[in-house]
Amino acid sequence: MPPFVPPWFLQNGLAMTLYTTLVSSQTWPQSIDLPPVTYQDHIFTGQGDVPIFGRWTVPERSKGTIVATYGITGSLDDQWQLEILGRKAHHQGYGLVVFDWRAHGKTADLSPTLTSDGIYEGEDYVALAAQAKALGCAPPFWFMGYSLSGQLALWGAKAAMQLPSDSGLAPGDIAGVVVICPSLDSNRSLRYLTADPLGKFLERSIAQELKRLAQRLYEAHPDHFDLAAIDRANSIWGFDHELVIPRLGFASVEDYYNASSPLPFMADLTTPTLILYAADDPLFSPEIIPDLKKVCAANPKIDLMLTDYGGHVGYYNGSAGQRQAGDSDPWWAWNRALDWVERQTTLD
Repeated sequence: MPPFVPPWFLQNGLAMTLYTTLVSSQTWPQSIDLPPVTYQDHIFTGQGDVPIFGRWTVPERSKGTIVATYGITGSLDDQWQLEILGRKAHHQGYGLVVFDWRAHGKTADLSPTLTSDGIYEGEDYVALAAQAKALGCAPPFWFMGYSLSGQLALWGAKAAMQLPSDSGLAPGDIAGVVVICPSLDSNRSLRYLTADPLGKFLERSIAQELKRLAQRLYEAHPDHFDLAAIDRANSIWGFDHELVIPRLGFASVEDYYNASSPLPFMADLTTPTLILYAADDPLFSPEIIPDLKKVCAANPKIDLMLTDYGGHVGYYNGSAGQRQAGDSDPWWAWNRALDWVERQTTLD
């Protein structure tokens, strides 16, 4: 694995996370000399006939297709990490399907269906791959995600183990999964996050975005949401307690997090999977790391790239690290993701 060597001032998980969130989110176009990708809009159908808004593109002589979405909040119109992946992947000859997952972006306008943190989104990944194949996107398909969408993509890896017989997908059409800083154990990580003063600040920031997401859903589907419940949803836990678990039939948020967290089923994954994970990620409990290492060591289908630094989906490489890795830009994690996909293709 090429080394990740961040600048000295980013050798701290919180510093890396804040830098990439506040600075790189504005300056990233200066770091990558690749043109924007031209997509076609399309409304896909996810698990349970939920409409999913997405965009797709097929390059000439496609090597395959990457299916990807983003983290806990946002939309396709503001996800710069997804834009970097798209440009790099398209430049290397891969088609793309990117989508607003449940309750996000234009998908939220199409349906009042709320998130399930992977329980149904994993099947959405498979459904989108099948429909993309019918549109002309070339297999094999690679599922990708970061942060919470890393959790969703791991559920996609699980769903890919038993493809629906009528999907139109052939064995081997789902070639693998790549996730960067995925959420693996929501109960432990949320307790960790809210126990720290800085963590509480990050949690409140995320909760405010979730509240805005809920308010947008209410505006689009007022008959499906209770404004009083939205008003009470002032934390991540509160959002799930007030809005999500009643619809999914869970008795408690803790039960929901236990059911949706991917760590317990990762030992059984047979879909080739790459996990890039930073030991200094400020959003996730460090107690998870020994369990992650144990699971990955016991499952030959999982490749784990565990780094000392990186923060939460930061991985901004310094100039020395770029030289050592042979990269033309600082986006170490996306470069490793695409390197791994290329290696898997060669192995096949």
